[in-house]
Amino acid sequence: MVMARTDGLDGIFRPRSIAVVGASRRPGTIGRQVVANLIYGGFQGPVYPVNPKAEVVLSVPAFASVKAIPGPVDLAVLVVPPDAVLKVAEECGRKGVKGLVVITAGFREIGGVGIEREERLRAIAARHGMRVVGPNCMGIINTDPEFAANASFSATPPPVGSVAMVSQSGALGEAILADAAQAGLGVAMFASVGNRVDVTAADLVAYWGDDPQVKVILLYLETVGEPQEFVQVARAVARKKPIIAVKSGRSDAGAAAASSHTGSIAGADVAADTLLQQCGVLRVDNFRDMFALAQALLRQPPPRGRNMLVVTNAGGPGILATDAIVGLGMEMAKLLPATTKAVQRVLPPEASVHNPIDLIASADASRYRATLRQVVKDPGIDGLVVLFVSPIMIDAAAVAQAIVDETRKFAKPVLACVMGRQRGDEAQEILLRAGIPVFRYPEDAATTLRLMHRRHVWLSRRPERARIRKVDKKAAAKVFAAHRAGGWLPSAATEAVLHAYGIPLAVSRRVHSAGDAATAAHQLGFPVVLKAEAKGLLHKSEYRAVRTGLRSGDEVFAAAKELLARLGEQFADVSLQVQAHAKGHREVLLGMTRDPRYGPLFAAGLGGTQVELLRDVAVRIGPLDGKDPAEMFDSLKGKALLAAFRGAPAADVAAAIDALLRLQQLVQDFPAIAEVEVNPFILASRGAASVAVDGRLRVAAR
Repeated sequence: MVMARTDGLDGIFRPRSIAVVGASRRPGTIGRQVVANLIYGGFQGPVYPVNPKAEVVLSVPAFASVKAIPGPVDLAVLVVPPDAVLKVAEECGRKGVKGLVVITAGFREIGGVGIEREERLRAIAARHGMRVVGPNCMGIINTDPEFAANASFSATPPPVGSVAMVSQSGALGEAILADAAQAGLGVAMFASVGNRVDVTAADLVAYWGDDPQVKVILLYLETVGEPQEFVQVARAVARKKPIIAVKSGRSDAGAAAASSHTGSIAGADVAADTLLQQCGVLRVDNFRDMFALAQALLRQPPPRGRNMLVVTNAGGPGILATDAIVGLGMEMAKLLPATTKAVQRVLPPEASVHNPIDLIASADASRYRATLRQVVKDPGIDGLVVLFVSPIMIDAAAVAQAIVDETRKFAKPVLACVMGRQRGDEAQEILLRAGIPVFRYPEDAATTLRLMHRRHVWLSRRPERARIRKVDKKAAAKVFAAHRAGGWLPSAATEAVLHAYGIPLAVSRRVHSAGDAATAAHQLGFPVVLKAEAKGLLHKSEYRAVRTGLRSGDEVFAAAKELLARLGEQFADVSLQVQAHAKGHREVLLGMTRDPRYGPLFAAGLGGTQVELLRDVAVRIGPLDGKDPAEMFDSLKGKALLAAFRGAPAADVAAAIDALLRLQQLVQDFPAIAEVEVNPFILASRGAASVAVDGRLRVAAR
């Protein structure tokens, strides 16, 4: 039985009756805590403890089994030994239970018998049409007073609110709920999904996407299960409400073993980060940033531009805020002359009227009020950060009220930072009550603004279909047919495929002797490049297998003789490629590696021999749309190197964009391609010929 993604989830999050199988009378046990959370959490329907050895659990009559319960059961929470789970699940299915929350561990995470046990649980649930959260999870929570289902063993009942949360870790789930409560973040629903035998993060995002009670979705992910399905769901839901994720696992030792530059750069975390960005999920580094961003997006609009204004009463925090804003890729707003003059009139001579505006330590509520009244009128401001370090002689609460009053009609984000203890708690309460997020340090406020702006940029972007290029698919197919064994194609075969798909290549000749190399060089015209080729010789620079700038037949002959002699001792069947010198002036990398989880990962960046050292490469998960390649090049730290500078013309980035989209078409036409890379692709100035001078292509065995 195949279920739609959200079918049956009401039976888990909005049940009318709940059975706790494995309910216990012993204090400190999970079976007792779940029953207590349901009863004391205000669940409106009947709670049925199931324990064959107890008549009553927490003053509620207990039953010997699920089938002994007289009424219908929508949700069953299983807290029984792993060996008993399958029998109980089957009994629940026959009872007509709609959903299971399997808290019990001892499944896939232990391997062996646990994997088999989990597959059997999946089969039982599918046969009876039950949805399953877990196993090996903490449970679920719905704070809606109409349902009030706290079917978890959490010791921290979360406050009611508008945030829905997923945790893949049961152990972290408790900490997440506790920290959210401490941060004042109200929860609408929570789920610890554990091993995800059925219900996944994608299912919950889809479910909460249509729930008007949920305004923001928070995810703690250890892996992105079913990436392609997650992308489809998240991309649609993120258009309606923010999704924020903490994704663990940034290291990727496996990337070190990749053969191509693209494969070594596009590791697992790069892929996950790219996937989340492309579908509009805001990835943060920690839960503190997650909760701060959630509060801000719940109460404040995202900034439409990068121009931020800082108002402070202390120089140091103002400088910290400025450094953080600029360091995160945003800008300090330039105030209109009229704004500067108006601010100057209300501030003492010692104050700074330029961004950051420093009101100096003596600033009281009236000075904040007068300054903010002027600056909020300036149309060049996209966001406002107000800093206040509370000196003993200033009424912090009055300052907070001034901030609230003067920014009430400001239709742009306002974030505050209150530092110091003099009535600081009261000031924070006033600001928070008015919907202004409060931060301890200015850097945290800047990070939140940056992520809020990223959401605005993503929402503003509209995809553009990539046009189909004219290619010779039949010619490429002949090459692949001749290499069915898989592995890295010879250079000549790779070039034939690239040529068939319209990727321009530097003119070259292949020879086997020093004399023929000199003859070929004379035919091509000097200067030339000489390269050695052999099976297994992938990174030529590592073996000093490339000679550039050869300007005579004698130079070519000598270089060819040396390469054949030296490399002939290490590789079999060494040949030579004599290549015309490319006249371009910038080197870029274009590539694709096929990740088994995420699919094709496309890379574009500064190329050449130092690509892995510089790692200035942008990655996107395919398929690319028509805007992606240009945005990839624009995102590079070294993008200025592709522009005109010091008399050199701008590089023809459009040629690289076209080549990358042609690579995508090649990969789509031939799914057996595991890796393909053009590096370097040498960009000429606009109007001149940009060409690839080296490429490699690996196909999977068929």
